[in-house]
Amino acid sequence: MGVTHGGDIFGVARARGVEWQQLLDFSASINPLGPSVRSREAILASVDRIAHYPCRAGLRLRRRLAEEWQLPPERILVGNGATDLLFAWCRHVGPGTIAAPAFSEFHRAWPGAPLCQLADPATWPALGPSVITRPANPTGTVVDAATVLTFARGRRDPVLVDESFLDFVDGAESLLPHACGNLFVLRSLTKFWALPGLRVGALAGEVAEIQAQGPPWSLNALAEEAMLAALDDTSHASRTRAFVAEEARWLRERLTEVPGLRIWPATANYLFLETGSAAERTAHALERGVLIRDCRGWPGLAVEGVRTAVRRRWENEILVRVFQEFSCA
Repeated sequence: MGVTHGGDIFGVARARGVEWQQLLDFSASINPLGPSVRSREAILASVDRIAHYPCRAGLRLRRRLAEEWQLPPERILVGNGATDLLFAWCRHVGPGTIAAPAFSEFHRAWPGAPLCQLADPATWPALGPSVITRPANPTGTVVDAATVLTFARGRRDPVLVDESFLDFVDGAESLLPHACGNLFVLRSLTKFWALPGLRVGALAGEVAEIQAQGPPWSLNALAEEAMLAALDDTSHASRTRAFVAEEARWLRERLTEVPGLRIWPATANYLFLETGSAAERTAHALERGVLIRDCRGWPGLAVEGVRTAVRRRWENEILVRVFQEFSCA
């Protein structure tokens, strides 16, 4: 079974003949508080921009991210989501090795790529391009930043570090300040800021050649305005981190009481639930209008399980009841 992307709420709704609002999507790990109010306001205030071409290279957002990340703007490339950028990077550097488990789209970008063990740096390759994820998807494992930096500095070939969920991880050190030479850092800007429908991502590092090979207008006007407004809403960011930490703790405690589940430590805005009945639990949840991620066949994942997002309390309560019903059936 090949691993696929989660978050197909509209496709599932069509297949089941229901409105998408009738489903609870725990298969995609997005900020449960939703977009910043400032982002919504910026989108409405910028509607007239859609009659014109956006900036060819998203310069305003690049400059804003440069301030945030303490990098020169020319070392930042923005695009139509992190997936768009990871495909561009993989094409640019050629075939390489994936430290697994990792985001499913890396396996699509590098079909048949050899794998090493993310949790065991001794297995990481000495040669060739490499991808390392922190925190890991779907398990949430966070590899130490110093370990990754030592690995990158000890080789010539490029290393891409996917930090798409790192904003959710309390106290985690980012490698963004070190994005130069052979080290690249990928950031999804839609998960933490709840803007996946607009598609915004950033790649930090020596990106000039990748940018030159790509198309212009890779960032639409509304996405740029929404993202600029979101970055200024520091209170929304603080509320998000506190909210996710509390709900992750609550959800993990409740799910620990459910028979047949082994709950991995919570680090980001999702939980990995080890279980030998992943397919059955996923199907049971779907029948009740709840989408969770079936992780069977995930490359590099030695155990069977499901991944679930951390949502709002009333949604999390429904998820717990769905798992309890399955155990009682």
